[in-house]
Amino acid sequence: MLTIYNSLTRQKQLFKSIEPGKVRLYVCGITVYDFCHLGHARTVIGFDVVQRWLRASGYAVTYVRNITDIDDKIIRRATENGESIYALTERMIGAMSEDFAALGNEAPDLEPRATQFVPQMLELIEALEANGLAYQAADGDVNYAVRKFPGYGKLSGKSLDDLRAGERIEVNSTKRDPLDFVLWKAAKPTEPAETKWVSRWGAGRPGWHIECSAMSGAILGKTLDIHGGGPDLRFPHHENEIAQSEGAHQCSFANVWMHAGSLNVNAEKMSKSLGNFFTIRDALKRFDAEVIRFFVVRSHYRSQINYTEELLVDAKNALTRLYTALRDVPAEAVEIDWAAPYADRFRVAMDDDFNTPEAVAVLFELASEVLRTRSGTLAGLLRALGGVLGLLQRSPNDFLQGGAAQGGLSAEQIEALIAERAAAKKARDFARSDAIRDQLKAQAIVLEDSAQGTIWRRG
Repeated sequence: MLTIYNSLTRQKQLFKSIEPGKVRLYVCGITVYDFCHLGHARTVIGFDVVQRWLRASGYAVTYVRNITDIDDKIIRRATENGESIYALTERMIGAMSEDFAALGNEAPDLEPRATQFVPQMLELIEALEANGLAYQAADGDVNYAVRKFPGYGKLSGKSLDDLRAGERIEVNSTKRDPLDFVLWKAAKPTEPAETKWVSRWGAGRPGWHIECSAMSGAILGKTLDIHGGGPDLRFPHHENEIAQSEGAHQCSFANVWMHAGSLNVNAEKMSKSLGNFFTIRDALKRFDAEVIRFFVVRSHYRSQINYTEELLVDAKNALTRLYTALRDVPAEAVEIDWAAPYADRFRVAMDDDFNTPEAVAVLFELASEVLRTRSGTLAGLLRALGGVLGLLQRSPNDFLQGGAAQGGLSAEQIEALIAERAAAKKARDFARSDAIRDQLKAQAIVLEDSAQGTIWRRG
């Protein structure tokens, strides 16, 4: 039975979907004003594994991950670039999709954009106003009256007196309370026309928080099975989503809240000012995409992970061991028998709050058994279980021999040198043979001699 740590109750609990056999999963997506960074990769990979395991467990999943395509940062960046908001967001959405796909993530079932759901946002704001939870301030903004919602703070675990206005909440004198947050931003004369929609409160645009409440409710219904997102969204964004959705609909918004852990770089929070800020594209120039995915997957989705050069090299070496087993023992096509020992242990790990470190440990034990028994059936199981995590689906040589660094030797050049080395050995020119091995070693090419010939991989 699947148990999930619920951020709301702060404990693991047995998962039971609202509708038997079906899961409504909503994950907060990206504000598309720039290229996605490694923190985004950490969250998206984490929830990709979640939805993969739910499907492997037999659930029919509707996985929704939104796109925020109207926001202060987007407006500011488009203005700086001298381009339209639409041009900026289309370009960044394209880049985001490329980056996430490169990391082996399956596309969500639905990927709504905020600008497509403004009418639903206005309906939600009207319901909040009717329930006495929203008011229009003197500056034209419509705000949420936080202190009128009794449950505010239950996700973050803080009292109202402890809370402070968080990210994207601009405190100003027209609010009744500093904690009140904006639902509808009145249009400013200097803002582009494409940022203005007509409403009963005047021209304007939605606040950030109302976007997810409206999109999730319109697509998945008033109550979600699982709502997820990055670690920085718990407050204020998710806290505000609860206040909006429950304040409007008078029912529970999400039965389970899941939050991915943070990602640091060299033990420090990733920051452009510290010079340790990496986009996904930066990382893909240095490391194979599957290595990055494996680096994330072998840590628990709730844990804080540290991105360093050394840890990525270690991840590459570990993944190499798995692919080497599949290279040496060709995998047969198999269907997973979840009652079989290795598969059962993998299942038990994943059912324990998606415990991927334990599941990955099963893969390594299975790889050792594959090499010991030379069993193609076990190799097929290794490949199939890896596939549940989005791993081990390439041909082994594609991974082991791929990814030549810029300026490094191509596969054809390596094969030619190996052939020259074999000829030198046959001619008993051992000095030349050793020189070629040293030349390849200097290029991080590892040779493995056997009775069947020489095979190679990149170190």
